[in-house]
Amino acid sequence: MRFAPTPTEEALFRELGGGKLGVVVRRQYIIGRYTADLAVPSRRVVIEVDGAYHAARRVADARRDRELARRGWRVLRLPAALLEQDLAEAVARVRAALGG
Repeated sequence: MRFAPTPTEEALFRELGGGKLGVVVRRQYIIGRYTADLAVPSRRVVIEVDGAYHAARRVADARRDRELARRGWRVLRLPAALLEQDLAEAVARVRAALGG
């Protein structure tokens, strides 16, 4: 799955990529041993799109988020259902996490 984005990751990247928010957004960004769905390195923000797979991974995801925080990254988790139902709201949450 790391080589091909999910449809919701792709939809979000279309809205964020190309400097649309005034920052560079990277896909499949590697931080240590973790690969972030999306990341804004200049703001040290990781954006994770959580689909059904993550429901059973809450403990592992929390551990991962703590490790990323220890490395100085903030993690924004967006439910895939939000992206499917209200992409504009998801973009607004990203904008808020970036401080603008």
